[in-house]
Amino acid sequence: MIRLWAALRKTCLCAPLLLSLGGCGNQWAWYVVNPTDPRGLRNLIFMVDGFWATIRMSLAATLLAVVLGLVVAVCGLARALPLRWFNLVWVELLRATPPLVVILWMFYGLPIAFGLHFEIFAAAVLAIGVCDSAFQAEIFRAGIVSIEPGQHDAAKALGLTGLQRFRLVILPQALRRILPPLANQFITVLKLSSLASVIGFPDLTRKANELVVSVYRPLEIYSALIVEYLVLVLAISAAIRWLERRMSDTPRDAPVAVRGGTWLSRRLRLE
Repeated sequence: MIRLWAALRKTCLCAPLLLSLGGCGNQWAWYVVNPTDPRGLRNLIFMVDGFWATIRMSLAATLLAVVLGLVVAVCGLARALPLRWFNLVWVELLRATPPLVVILWMFYGLPIAFGLHFEIFAAAVLAIGVCDSAFQAEIFRAGIVSIEPGQHDAAKALGLTGLQRFRLVILPQALRRILPPLANQFITVLKLSSLASVIGFPDLTRKANELVVSVYRPLEIYSALIVEYLVLVLAISAAIRWLERRMSDTPRDAPVAVRGGTWLSRRLRLE
């Protein structure tokens, strides 16, 4: 059954591409992305050159967003009122601002307003990472709040300090629970990376735009670009599912409280 599902999935992925390559009409020129044609192979190689640039920027922006999101989430859970206000302003402001506008402002506005000049890569990473940090902050906050109060009490009874409780008990359990939404955010950042093409970042979308200008076949080029992103996202999704299975040491239908208690007792060497 698993093999059948895998075969059907591969067929579904390959069928649209094969049909498009075979359905060349008077107005279509699929040879420009046909790997069996020398011109199509050359165009595909040119487009794939933006693959690593896309991955590199997505990873850097996600890392920045996770770090900022964790800090902002902790501020939102603090007792100090100024920290909670900082969390509120950060999250609401960045969630309401389009990422494309932030990218343009980082690259063109910062040099004028503050005299800060960033390279294309740095500006794109900073803009996308800052925008995504607002969503990451809410994910972290929800994960931390979901930890049962008994976990806090048990760690406190063992004499752990507040920082130790957060680092050794609360945060590891929260990370396991928020792994799926964090993975979804990485895929979102991967797709948002295409916006960086407007400031000249040589990602997959930028390569496709340059190719369209040279061969004047937008339908075929952008169709191939969709397939590239589809393959990339499906590969990342498969890797994330594998990671989730590796991190899960209890049945999926086990209650959350039991799963958390089992992890805490093993972590603190109580069993």
